[in-house]
Amino acid sequence: MISMIEKKLALRHLMRGVIAHPSDTVYGLACLVNNPRAIKELIDLKQRDLDKGFILLASDVEYVLPYIDTNLDINLRNKLGQPTSVPTTYLVPKSASTSSLISGSSDLVAVRITSDPLVIYFCENTGSALISTSANLQGQKVATNMTELKAYFNESLLYALPPNKYNSEPSIIIDLVTGKRHR
Repeated sequence: MISMIEKKLALRHLMRGVIAHPSDTVYGLACLVNNPRAIKELIDLKQRDLDKGFILLASDVEYVLPYIDTNLDINLRNKLGQPTSVPTTYLVPKSASTSSLISGSSDLVAVRITSDPLVIYFCENTGSALISTSANLQGQKVATNMTELKAYFNESLLYALPPNKYNSEPSIIIDLVTGKRHR
């Protein structure tokens, strides 16, 4: 269980850059979606290909609307906020102003709305969605404990909350418009 002091420390560091945190899926790295410097730092940390996009993780659809095409059908937009039985990331047409740092080379942006209490805390206290990605170097297995996290990133992270025992499975990924499942 994460204490309120740990949550507040994580929030303070999240507002400045990249942190590690448990999520509703795998142990992850995050930064605020509206912090391009932190997104670049995250790309460098993970040694990530610039063509790959990130997941926007939020507690409410309102936090991701600036990154979604405004012409998206209202019924599809409403579907984004509906609860799912398993964590589900939707690929959604991106807005013209969405940075390629977020979407990579794709015309789509990945969005997952979650009821995870920690993500809710981060979103509500920053007024922002998070950039979310697994806690690993590109192509390596996801860190499942602090020792593995340190082996990947040494002292490069501003702050790290420990992973939860239940963090293990990535979300499924579905194209919101076509319904095609990608993972």
